Amino acid sequence: MTGRRPTARLALEDATVFHGTAFGACEPPLTRVGEVVFNTAMSGYQEALTDPSYARQILTMTAPMIGNYGVCRDDVESSRPHVAGFVVKELSRLHSGHRAEGDLSSWLERAGVPAICGLDTRALVRRLRISGAMRGVLSSDSRASDAELIEMARQSPQMSGRNLAAEVSPRDPYPWEDDPGGWGATEAKPVRAMGLCVLALDCGAKQSIYKSLRWRGCRVEVVPHRFSPDEIRARRPDGLLISNGPGDPAAVTETIATLREVVGEVPTFGICLGHQLLALALGATSFKLKFGHRGLNQPVRNLLTGRVEITSQNHGFCVDGESLGPLDCEATHIHLNDGTLAGFRHLSRPIFSVQYHPEASPGPHDSAYLFDCFVEMMRVRRPIEADTMRRLQAARDGAVGPVGSSTTSAGTGT
Repeated sequence: MTGRRPTARLALEDATVFHGTAFGACEPPLTRVGEVVFNTAMSGYQEALTDPSYARQILTMTAPMIGNYGVCRDDVESSRPHVAGFVVKELSRLHSGHRAEGDLSSWLERAGVPAICGLDTRALVRRLRISGAMRGVLSSDSRASDAELIEMARQSPQMSGRNLAAEVSPRDPYPWEDDPGGWGATEAKPVRAMGLCVLALDCGAKQSIYKSLRWRGCRVEVVPHRFSPDEIRARRPDGLLISNGPGDPAAVTETIATLREVVGEVPTFGICLGHQLLALALGATSFKLKFGHRGLNQPVRNLLTGRVEITSQNHGFCVDGESLGPLDCEATHIHLNDGTLAGFRHLSRPIFSVQYHPEASPGPHDSAYLFDCFVEMMRVRRPIEADTMRRLQAARDGAVGPVGSSTTSAGTGT
């Protein structure tokens, strides 16, 4: 591979430079800036690459080999890759998967995404864990010196203060009418929505969220994140979904202002960035995590049911749980690795949200009950109760059965 492709470098703002081999889009030479982050998942690289939440970021995978099962159009979360660049230790020379339609490098090349392999990702991730996520430059341009790339990284925008939802949100409303096909077929006993209409405020949503709603029978209308309160009310939805997305939640001021006016008028569910925007609209505060939570192995405890879920997460900012206390809200989920807030509910209005991705399948279906909770909340138009969440989660667990389940009871260690 080294003889066929040019060399590439990843330069960090702390003056560290990693050397490797370019793949993906590398001819003519490309140079891209972005926040360098890491994902601890062993698989799912195509879903991560097409997740709009990674906009303006250079994504590093901690798994030692990437690309072994190729790429498939059914595994994308949006119309294209959104990362600024991609970093792996070893790019698989062969791909083998019964659904594969091509190799990873060619797919990235067609999408114009530069990538680098052959560097020590363990050393890179260790540096990011110690120092925090950093701005970086990924370049296959041999004409630029290391010093020039480092300075370029230092002059690039910080992630804090950036409204990236504006870059990835759709411009116009549209109905999500894609057939979910076999999506959710392995889920047990989904709560059926009977045609309830969900208005999805799209801040950079993953398609799997809409598939999860459609699988339950919801009608989904996708609208831009800048949709006004009057436009939302004119649609008369049964429920409001606030999606995931990239960037600093505090910078998405227009959406926060809209939610501050309409939140609670209809049952509302927030996911990831949507969780943060809802909290900010209610009066809470957010902060930037040192290196974020990104991967398929993030443990979360449901405080209302005592159950532990293995979750998919991708965020660099977090809601300050203590700031929710005076707002008639309570924490419903916490991240077990660092104790940060992973979900909350409003006690008097039909609002709840989670910091992670219930549409993903790392558990594989530990968190799917949250969509059932949303459907139930739309039906009764009241705040989600602890007993309701416990019942829906238990029904799903019981139907799935103990074999292969990663959901554990509190304190049992099983």
